[in-house]
Amino acid sequence: MLFQPTVLRGARLKLLASLMVALATSPSITRSQRVSRPDTTVTPGTARRLPGVEVIESVKALERIPGSAVRIDARQLRESRAFTTNELLRKVTGLNVREEEGLGLRPNIGVRGLSPTRSTKVLLLEDGVPFTIAPYGDNATYYHPPVDRFESVEVLKGSGQILYGPQTIGGVINYLTPAIPLLPEARVTLAGGSRGFRSAHARAGGTFGGAGIFGDYIRKEGRGARVNTASTLDDMSLKFLVPLAAQQSLSVRANLFRERSQVTYSGLTEAEYAADPRSNPFAADEMLLDRIGAALTHRVAVGVNAGVGAGAAPALTTTLYGYRVTRDWWRQSSNSAQRPNDLSDPQCGGMANLSTSCGTEGRLREYNVVGIEPRFAWQAVGAHAVLQVELGGRAHLETQERRQVNAAFPRSRTEGPPSDVNSGLMEDNRRTTSALAAYLQARALAGKFSVTPGIRVEHLRLTRLNRRPVPASAQGASGATSLTALIPGFGATYAPQNGVTVFAGVHRGFAPPRPEDVISNTSGGVVELSAEASWNTELGARWTPNAIFSLESTLFQLDFENQTVPASVAGGTGATLTSAGRTMHRGVELAIQGSSPVSAARVTPFVEVAATWLPIARFAGERFAYVGTAGSDVAGKVYADQNAPGTRTKLRVTGNRLPYAPEAMLTATIGARHSAGVDVRLEAVTVSGQFADPLNTRVLVPDGQQGPIAGNTLWNLTVNAPVFSTGVRAWLTVKNLTDHTVVVDRSRGLLPGMPRVVQMGFERGW
Repeated sequence: MLFQPTVLRGARLKLLASLMVALATSPSITRSQRVSRPDTTVTPGTARRLPGVEVIESVKALERIPGSAVRIDARQLRESRAFTTNELLRKVTGLNVREEEGLGLRPNIGVRGLSPTRSTKVLLLEDGVPFTIAPYGDNATYYHPPVDRFESVEVLKGSGQILYGPQTIGGVINYLTPAIPLLPEARVTLAGGSRGFRSAHARAGGTFGGAGIFGDYIRKEGRGARVNTASTLDDMSLKFLVPLAAQQSLSVRANLFRERSQVTYSGLTEAEYAADPRSNPFAADEMLLDRIGAALTHRVAVGVNAGVGAGAAPALTTTLYGYRVTRDWWRQSSNSAQRPNDLSDPQCGGMANLSTSCGTEGRLREYNVVGIEPRFAWQAVGAHAVLQVELGGRAHLETQERRQVNAAFPRSRTEGPPSDVNSGLMEDNRRTTSALAAYLQARALAGKFSVTPGIRVEHLRLTRLNRRPVPASAQGASGATSLTALIPGFGATYAPQNGVTVFAGVHRGFAPPRPEDVISNTSGGVVELSAEASWNTELGARWTPNAIFSLESTLFQLDFENQTVPASVAGGTGATLTSAGRTMHRGVELAIQGSSPVSAARVTPFVEVAATWLPIARFAGERFAYVGTAGSDVAGKVYADQNAPGTRTKLRVTGNRLPYAPEAMLTATIGARHSAGVDVRLEAVTVSGQFADPLNTRVLVPDGQQGPIAGNTLWNLTVNAPVFSTGVRAWLTVKNLTDHTVVVDRSRGLLPGMPRVVQMGFERGW
């Protein structure tokens, strides 16, 4: 049943009242989740751990962070045996993580009611370095590292995220890979399970004569949530740490990733889903993705610390990063009843002719990204106060080479003859984004109080060039535009006693538009579309009374002046919902982690809770959508704010709930650990109902792309245990314990969630 705002109002008021009481005492990180500040100096002959940029530096620093922050530590990662990044991030309040193919290769992460599609509203970092295919011009998760690569994950949603732009709308997720160990060590993990799942993971490293090396290799394969869906990936990473002098170090990180997937872009119609929710007629669809990347980080301590007390010496950290991604997604043309997926294939019949009449479309992409970011940190310690200053800048360049090639036959991977109107070169674009950024944040700590003002400046230049020879009038069309944004933030904390922190913050949310959203492909003209802008506010509290309990509660508001929601994931000014206008998001989050002392039976029960209530996530400005037919469009389909509605009917959507913004989310885990090394956890993941379109359609539309998405609860069970005294640790996990079939998405037709998956694995460390 769809979770409506008008239902259970009295119960919700009681819930809100209890959460407001909890605000007097609250946090998100237990004392067991300590994070060490990376070393900034390396002395020759002394072993050090590889430094990395961390968003949450330490438990003590967390007490002064003026916003919601959480860190999923190594033990949580290990014990939960998360199959995908999606599973892992559902343990964080405020995050709505939507499935796609079932294997978590392309997470769709929404924050506090923002659109989860391709995680475009989130800044994703690995060891402090952006990794999405084009962070400024196309911040989409067509590529995402496997969850196995990480040792911990940091999530920051408050004002401190302006240090890590360009995306400051939803939050920052920083994935941390293992540090280079002091002594040589290695670990091997082997796993297998249902749906053809197999995985091998090996890592090893150590420090030798002051220099460190660490290597990591992952091989995974398995079938997805539907038939004709399967993936294989190889992921290899290397790290080096080289001491240069008494006050300097150089670290190098490199990664090679390869994915080969049989995976479709299209969902199912209502009729197809009713016949078989796991069907997939698009057997010819294939994703070929390769990525190679590297980052060099130089650190140097400059001079001595100012002030009268002890403190870290000023440090300059400079990171040079770059990567190249090629992504070829071959898609079988989809023209089943009620769903013309691509009008470039008008001669395709229905599903009966799909395998014989329709060619294969190749969406061929190449992304090249390079950037440099110096970051300076300084601290002054006085008799009664501490001043911490962090400032830096970034120069960044990214290019996108985008081609669409239509083949004449279903499984062909070459361009069809120009004489065939359904084949040939359909798109040939070059899009570039260059960016210059600068930021400054200061934190003053005096007694029980701290204040953290900060500011970020982003200047972007976007260009687009159309190289397709047809039509001749558009060949060579090019355009350029630029924008500059000032992004301020301010936060404050009050710590009335040890373990208790009250925090508040406000910052400017900013996300740049994509070149295809603002520059016409046929004329090169610039569309009047501003960057996304909002004012994000938080009020919350943390309570960490001891090492075994923590609580954080946060009230938040996202007030958008302009939220951009492209009607097509691929974007483009010709098929545009370029703006959802003003939107309003308000809600409350509650995170609890706790365990009891070890009992006489040597058993430690524990509980983890991540709850989010989002009563308001709506269109706040005067907005309209259109319904009807225009040309060959399907009757009944919703189009939002198109420039030329034609014969469509105009409907007001102001006040409607935003699509894919569930009102309630809860991930709750209960478990127990035995001192012999055995642990068991049972997890429930609950998501309330949501809408799939701006009209909040409650009836089912034949193409499957509109209508409600029912709420659901999925159960996961995990057991970890040592294998006698062999040093081997075994684990068994059952995901979707009850084998419940749920709908997770309608944006391109109905998509089912993963069925029950049983997996077993072994790991051994040396």
